[in-house]
Amino acid sequence: MDGNGRWAVQRGLPRYYGHKVGIESVREAVRTALDFGIEYLTLYAFSKENWRRPSEEVQMLMNIFRQVLRREVAELHRQGVKITMMGRIQDLPPDLQQEAFRSMELTKNNQRLKLYLAISYGGRAEIVDAVRKIAKLVKNGELDIEQIDEDSFRNFLYCPELPDPDLLIRTSGEERISNFLLWQIAYTELYITPTLWPDFRRNEFIAALTDYASRERRFGGVK
Repeated sequence: MDGNGRWAVQRGLPRYYGHKVGIESVREAVRTALDFGIEYLTLYAFSKENWRRPSEEVQMLMNIFRQVLRREVAELHRQGVKITMMGRIQDLPPDLQQEAFRSMELTKNNQRLKLYLAISYGGRAEIVDAVRKIAKLVKNGELDIEQIDEDSFRNFLYCPELPDPDLLIRTSGEERISNFLLWQIAYTELYITPTLWPDFRRNEFIAALTDYASRERRFGGVK
């Protein structure tokens, strides 16, 4: 969900306004995913590196997250959306952690769309945290190092039940991964659009899905 701040600056508005407008793009993405029967949708809301931003902007983003969780979760629950937070949730303010766990508890039995919100998330951090879990088990004699392979490693990621993404949509035209789902996107198709996140609405999402549908995926093989 990249480009909120730039969208606001281009219009002579405070950066926080771009983040607030971007909430409607989140609603549109969820509605479109529901309409197309998409089972999994992961949104990169706040990276681990975003903590380095000015404290005023970080505080503003935390306030927006609070508002979204308090105002949107009931409707998402009604629509059958299951919410899962992924990342170093323990780094969030305590009250926001409580809101996050409340939203997950409320929606845990929903199956229509599994919505993953990556908050305080970093792909490298996820891998490091997984290695730490494995190292602790090996040290305690609870895991044989010879049992560790690519399949078993997945079990130590933040959300092992989350399948590898079919498609990664990058807004704002940036041609980089930005430390997102580094383990999971080995063969994920990339779609880069210059559209900034506040302008990324249903038609843009459909354009990305249409482009993806025209591709032939080989997963390293030959067809």
